[in-house]
Amino acid sequence: MTVTPPPANPYAAAQQPLSPQDEKLWATLIHLSPLVASIIGLPFLGPLIGYLVLRDRGPFVRWHTAQALNFQLTVLIAYIVSALLTIVIIGFFLLLAVWVASVVFMIIAAIAANRGEYYKYPLTITFVQ
Repeated sequence: MTVTPPPANPYAAAQQPLSPQDEKLWATLIHLSPLVASIIGLPFLGPLIGYLVLRDRGPFVRWHTAQALNFQLTVLIAYIVSALLTIVIIGFFLLLAVWVASVVFMIIAAIAANRGEYYKYPLTITFVQ
């Protein structure tokens, strides 16, 4: 006789997968969320929350939240390196270049997600998959 343990939380509802339209919407919003989150100085916060909440809701939204989070962590590293290099004047130019490139790539990624296309940011370190 085998005994199966009870579920951890019998009242918790299983997460339903998102519809393709909702996946596209959330993927687009996750790519644009760093623009809003940068107001409080944590641009990676939007993709991090999106990844933690939406990663099990569909393959398309999982791909895009992981890509956005990886990109924002890579940009954070680039900002830190650029800030250190402000001791030598080049850091100021690098800060501007990183900011412009990050905004441009976020917009490109949001447009691709809205079209239903998979997009991988260039020059991004893979932290999560």
